[in-house]
Amino acid sequence: MREIVFRVISERPGHLEARAEDHPITITAASLEELHHEAREALIEHLGPIHVAYRTRIRRADPDPRALRHTVLPLPRRTAPCC
Repeated sequence: MREIVFRVISERPGHLEARAEDHPITITAASLEELHHEAREALIEHLGPIHVAYRTRIRRADPDPRALRHTVLPLPRRTAPCC
């Protein structure tokens, strides 16, 4: 099965825009769920019956690495001593 990746290029409240990495397809929607639906619809229109051989994937932009430095990670759990 082939895969088409849609990269989110614009993200605002109530508006997402994504572009396919390997095909000239751009889609827009109000939510991530609708964006997935629009991706399938765009493939049907662009590829026709062969669209069933493709899996769609939506990728958002990578987070800012500076923001990850401030992420609070949970402490590891201690195991209780046995008997």
